[in-house]
Amino acid sequence: QLQLVESGGGLVQPGGSLRLSCVASGYTLDYYNIGWFRQVSGKEREGVSCIASSGGSTNYADSVKGRFTISRDDAENTVYLQMNSLKPEDTAVYYCNAALWGNHYWGQGTQVTVSS
Repeated sequence: QLQLVESGGGLVQPGGSLRLSCVASGYTLDYYNIGWFRQVSGKEREGVSCIASSGGSTNYADSVKGRFTISRDDAENTVYLQMNSLKPEDTAVYYCNAALWGNHYWGQGTQVTVSS
């Protein structure tokens, strides 16, 4: 069974940067499409960015375009989300998701707080 563990969250000032990591175990990520999602308490989970298998196409929510970059290192079985120019509205729990043939796997999430 594929397991995902996110890390890299924390408290950062507006304008700062963080890099989130999503490390997979139990199976190779090579064939999975990977997405980063975020959720604020009381609100629905929203998609932030995704990257196709084999390092193909990437997509970003309008709210993060130009500030966030998704990448993957299949040799390390890891997906990253580089977040720059962070804003208070980026505060949320960030989750990674791996999807293949209708099966979805989620990590436990990592908290990102942007505040002065």
